[in-house]
Amino acid sequence: MNTAKQYTFNPDYSVHPGEILGETLKARSISQSELASRCGISEKHVSQIINGKASITSETALLFERALGIRASLWMNLESSHRLHVARRAEEARFASFYEWAKEFPIRSLTKRGWIPETTSKEEQVRALLDFFGVSSPAAWEAHYKKLAVAYRKSPAFTTSLKSITSWLRIGELEAADIETDPFSKKNFRRSLDEIRGLTSLDPSDFELRMKELCYKAGVVLVFLPELPGTHVSGATRWLSSGKALIIQSLRYRADDHFWFTFFHEAAHILLHGKNAVFIDEESKVLSDEEAKADAFAANHLIPRARYERFVSVRPISRSRVLAFARELGIAPGVVVGRLHHDKVVPFSWFQDLKRTFVFAEDDTS
Repeated sequence: MNTAKQYTFNPDYSVHPGEILGETLKARSISQSELASRCGISEKHVSQIINGKASITSETALLFERALGIRASLWMNLESSHRLHVARRAEEARFASFYEWAKEFPIRSLTKRGWIPETTSKEEQVRALLDFFGVSSPAAWEAHYKKLAVAYRKSPAFTTSLKSITSWLRIGELEAADIETDPFSKKNFRRSLDEIRGLTSLDPSDFELRMKELCYKAGVVLVFLPELPGTHVSGATRWLSSGKALIIQSLRYRADDHFWFTFFHEAAHILLHGKNAVFIDEESKVLSDEEAKADAFAANHLIPRARYERFVSVRPISRSRVLAFARELGIAPGVVVGRLHHDKVVPFSWFQDLKRTFVFAEDDTS
């Protein structure tokens, strides 16, 4: 990675090309009326250009090239640079008025993670935030992310900050943009899920790369992305294109049972629901039909329902039986324990030592 800083010269002043024209005429002892006569334009128009009240057009630049021997491209470059400078100053004034809007985003966290450059300037913070989202103004941001706001309302108990979650999702989008995948295939993704299920007994250092590779081959990008302040979500699913889906896991829950359930829950959204939908999952006591179906898919894909029902029908549920059942299924014992706790088959305090807490490289966000 190139760590060298890049510096861009952005002067806070600009010279109108009319000033250059006036100095040129003075140096050559050419009057405004003479230049007007040579170019076949009015003296008034020459005066307006010199006094900054009129712009140099491409046609005028060509006339000046013939009359003064100074290339038209120079006049056009001067004009373009001046116009850009004026527009940038006007933009900065607008950005200052956007600062109250920008303050509602987790700017400090975005800066800490390197997604926004550090600056004390309010205008620069607004500019950096708009650049991060790839939009031109708060109004453009509202229009572009309106579809996500609709998705949030699918959760009856949604508590997440809209601006925080869109920031989190945007990071996921940007990370996914550089990852190449095969075109999405539902058949291949189901096969990948079967193989990923067999990775649940491994540590992240052993399964993370393989898990992501299997997703990529099926047209799904998997991104592990720690939460931003105010997000409170376990995962999200959306389609980046018709042939490329994105799963983001927040690592909010580090216990292996929660981690694997979250992944298969998000995978269910890809397999079962439409490509225009955006799913953002947080804890809720009231589930939509889509979330309920995703929960059922995750639970039964990890532990097939019929085998689970046979297992819990025999009591007592002992530690040795949990371990044997996990080996029989080829999954981590913690996943079995998590299911038993969720269904209240055994007290939550039982078999906690069979769960593992994961630590990922992405946990370091300093």
